[in-house]
Amino acid sequence: MDFARLTEALASKSYEKIADICDDLMLQAAAEGIAYQDEWPYAIHFLGYLYVDDINSARYLWKAIPSTIKENRPELVAVWKIGQKLWIRDHGGVYEAIHEFDWCQEVQGLLAAFSDLYRRRMFQLLLSAYSTISIHDTAQFLGMNEEEAKVYVTQQGWIVDVASQMFTVKKQEIVTEQKLDSSKLQRLTEYVFHLEH
Repeated sequence: MDFARLTEALASKSYEKIADICDDLMLQAAAEGIAYQDEWPYAIHFLGYLYVDDINSARYLWKAIPSTIKENRPELVAVWKIGQKLWIRDHGGVYEAIHEFDWCQEVQGLLAAFSDLYRRRMFQLLLSAYSTISIHDTAQFLGMNEEEAKVYVTQQGWIVDVASQMFTVKKQEIVTEQKLDSSKLQRLTEYVFHLEH
């Protein structure tokens, strides 16, 4: 099986393409009747789904993997553990699952990028859902210790209240749409009328 496209995507850090490339290669192998299961990069395929936030496809892939392969690839089982934590929304558990396994070189870059992306997603979630949140909960969501979380969010403008152990969330400014004045609307109407006739 030719994994050149996959190797190229990993080398260029085009991680958002990994799941689609793997899906295409898997379909191609199935259409050509090629036995691919023993050499298939399941861990990378699975992480590709997690990177694009497609938990359902990751679950279906896990179900399709033969049990003999699951039993013989501890790294694949470790990736599955990350998926399980995502599924049950155990945010702190996601980071724990990432850090408790000694990943192979091939997976490390993709996993580091996923971890960073997941942290940014969690930060955006906190930003949109909270006006105040405890330091402890923030650290859990971001996969950091409390001191790291303080540094991270205060750099984003959040305010820390040491006495209450709470953050005040700094909301991002909402960009409002500019309204058209009547003269612009009139010109636009005339232009459209001219195009139609």
